Amino acid sequence: MANPILNDKAFGAAATKSGAQWSPPPAPAPAGQWNPPISDGPVSAWPTTTAATGDRMTVSGTALATGALFVLLLIAAAFGWAAVPSVAEGVEPSFPGIALIGVFVGFGAVLLASFKPHLAKFLAPVYAIAQGYFVGAVSKAYENAWDGIVLQAAGATIAVFGVMLLLYGTRILKVTDRMRRIVIGATVGIAVFYLISMLFSLVGHAPSFINSASVFGIAFSFFVAGLAAFNLAIDFDFIERGSKSNLPKNMEWMAALGLLVTIVWLYLEILRLLSKLRER
Repeated sequence: MANPILNDKAFGAAATKSGAQWSPPPAPAPAGQWNPPISDGPVSAWPTTTAATGDRMTVSGTALATGALFVLLLIAAAFGWAAVPSVAEGVEPSFPGIALIGVFVGFGAVLLASFKPHLAKFLAPVYAIAQGYFVGAVSKAYENAWDGIVLQAAGATIAVFGVMLLLYGTRILKVTDRMRRIVIGATVGIAVFYLISMLFSLVGHAPSFINSASVFGIAFSFFVAGLAAFNLAIDFDFIERGSKSNLPKNMEWMAALGLLVTIVWLYLEILRLLSKLRER
């Protein structure tokens, strides 16, 4: 689920650890008293900051980290795809239980990274491999039911990513504090809803519209997919602000992890939406 892990709290914590802090100058002395000049403080040997040493977060570094994670995800997805056998139409395919384990492993990696961003370099590949296996298995199951749906979902995901990047890059879509709060709040709400639905499904009482091809079910999938798309803008904003604020270099992996989480979420939601449209 995307993407409260790239929030202002994480941004502020990383900025503090990198030494990017600001403090106001002292208040002026009362009238009649001598006001000494403001001192710049002790002079340190150069270089001492992450900006000076080059050990800082950059957009290009984040892109490279994202690319590496995406390669791992695709490799794991190939194994997950192969684990689900092709079946004749109308036959219920078997689903490997290990793929479900991948969901929990991936969720745990993301959760731990949100509390320990400096470990993201190690946890992000764990997420990519675990979630990639699950995505591959799910994709093959959908492909068994609806021929060609995976290619359509992948193409739609790439198209949405490109459009959101264009809108953000040209500043047609501006990420404000209010937008950030709304999108992250709605994302947390959807995550809680999915979690509750998963618990209810264990006793056979999951909300039917989640997978239903009804008008409401399709509208719900459109909303969630749209929310995932707006999370991409939040991710782009985090990456841009992080590079300008000289966050530590390990935050590149944190940002890459958040971006990958959003892309996977968007792909799965589009896959679900297309399956509903195929059923009508």
